[in-house]
Amino acid sequence: MNGPHANPAVLRHNDYGPLVRTDDDPVLSVSVVVPAHGHQDKLDVTLAALAAQTSPADLLEVVVVDDGSTPPLRLPELRPEHTRLIAPDPVTTGVGWASAHATNTGAAHSDGDVILRLDSDMLVFDDHVASQLRWHHTADYLAVLGHKRFVDYRPGDLDPAAVFAAVREGRAGELFDAGASEPQWIETIIDVTGGLREADHRAFRVLVGASFSVHRSLFEASGGMDAEVVLGSDTVFGYRLHQAGAVFVPDDRSSSWHLGPRQIAARGDLAKRYRRPHIANRVPELDRKRPRASRGWDTPLADVIVVPSTPDTDAAEREPATDAPTASGADVDIESCVDALLSGSVPDLRVTVLGKWPEPVTGRHAPLDDPDLDARLLVESFRGEPRVRFAAEAPVDPRVPYRLHVPDAVTAGPEAVASIVAHANEHRLGLVEVALPQGMVRLERTAAAARAAHLGVAIDAVWGYQRVVSGPLAAAFTAPEPSVAAEPGGAAEGLGGKAFGLLKRTLGR
Repeated sequence: MNGPHANPAVLRHNDYGPLVRTDDDPVLSVSVVVPAHGHQDKLDVTLAALAAQTSPADLLEVVVVDDGSTPPLRLPELRPEHTRLIAPDPVTTGVGWASAHATNTGAAHSDGDVILRLDSDMLVFDDHVASQLRWHHTADYLAVLGHKRFVDYRPGDLDPAAVFAAVREGRAGELFDAGASEPQWIETIIDVTGGLREADHRAFRVLVGASFSVHRSLFEASGGMDAEVVLGSDTVFGYRLHQAGAVFVPDDRSSSWHLGPRQIAARGDLAKRYRRPHIANRVPELDRKRPRASRGWDTPLADVIVVPSTPDTDAAEREPATDAPTASGADVDIESCVDALLSGSVPDLRVTVLGKWPEPVTGRHAPLDDPDLDARLLVESFRGEPRVRFAAEAPVDPRVPYRLHVPDAVTAGPEAVASIVAHANEHRLGLVEVALPQGMVRLERTAAAARAAHLGVAIDAVWGYQRVVSGPLAAAFTAPEPSVAAEPGGAAEGLGGKAFGLLKRTLGR
């Protein structure tokens, strides 16, 4: 990797404190992507403010995506030198509409090192772009949030030429009364978490639209925005960035004015109702309904990989088997293992049973003499269970927050999955291993693994690791589950039967 972050800092959790941010002029190029639908007057103000940025003009391009405006939008004379107006591109980004699709289109038709997404009703201060870019010079896996305040605005209130002059002279903050402006709701979260440096695994929830930026490589690693989500796509994108290993940084060195009230303010209850199922299906740890609803969701809470048991006397050194043996003739009761996982207190799972599963038999044969009889009967037993798959491998699904390896000789207790997820979140761990006589149970946080892989370090360097050898967490993976009161202390003491309640509080607070 070349450039200002050739050796990016290895950051733990969401603590960006070790980064050294300078006030030097940016050297990274930036593409400001502006999705727009109507409101030509606001777009004129937005472009006038962008034309007055301190960021080097030759490193700044603006791509305005007209998302089906009637009449079509036009570019005003007062705009940054490198500004283009395009329409959504069904060839590059598929057929679609709304902000997320327009953002993907603008990103695909731009080439800056950094992508800064900006609403078309934003009046940014003179150093708004440069201030975000300076963070990206320190590491290439940051998601930087631009600061803003909501103000009252009516068409004609602002003259673009006057806005340009005020921004150029560093007087953008004088255009509105800060005392009468409305702060973002995320400021409370930012304040109580030390500027997000102490935030938990849900730091991504503060990424809202209007103004944020990511390195192009991170945008691409996340898969871009979810164009199927019409409202709430910024929250889903924040989660995608988190899953790709992002660290979220609120930039309070500069600010901006949002021209008009929050989008959700006018029809807030209905907008929340609309967003809730769309976000719940895509973001497992944000909606409170998840721990309560006994059903599956489009994105499961955990991918559970049932692996062939490799018991030995040195449980501390065991790893899940990578070469899955033929399932037929296995001495362990795989069916009991899978049933126990599915019937636990967390139904929101996807279970993959690893093995060399036989191809379907076509034509006449002697079924009782089939050498793969056991394997075929096991597959048939779960034919009607959509949460169970049989495969030779289980590729990582970047959408799913946890990846849990369970030896097939383990019969987990009802709180096992809830316990280990809650334990990982309570202790902010990226990797948890539970040593059992049957093999090693292993929980890996997808976001931690992604960041570690990007930086070429172990998960322990970015999120933390713990091996549990006894106590309630180990007991949770043995059915029937022992009483918590009778369980001796251990590495995970204090979790026990309260694990699911902790999980619900962790996901719901």
